[in-house]
Amino acid sequence: MRTLFYNKYELKLLVKGEFYMATKSANLYARIEPNVKEEAETILSTLGIPASGAINMFYKQIILHRGLPFELKIPNSMPVDINTLSEEEFNNELEKGYADMQAGRTKNVNTAFAEIRKDYGL
Repeated sequence: MRTLFYNKYELKLLVKGEFYMATKSANLYARIEPNVKEEAETILSTLGIPASGAINMFYKQIILHRGLPFELKIPNSMPVDINTLSEEEFNNELEKGYADMQAGRTKNVNTAFAEIRKDYGL
């Protein structure tokens, strides 16, 4: 059996080539932050996907993965926010970076950014 999507409705293609419509009668009510809802729906609208379709896809991925379809983790540490540092703390961080460079504890910039994106889900 293959699953096709047509105009907001899920169609199942049976081996004989017959179609049937899957019923969509269950309701889901969720409270989310208004700005999150607005931003997500703007993106979904650009993609031509209604919010209900995206939620249905998300639930199907949960079923397929038998859990959330993405990794959840707490980063080991957060990057230093230089805006919160005093001048002395800032200079100490620069000295640490210089010492790392002198000791050869460096990474290629592409590798470093790839790791940052992975660690912080960017």
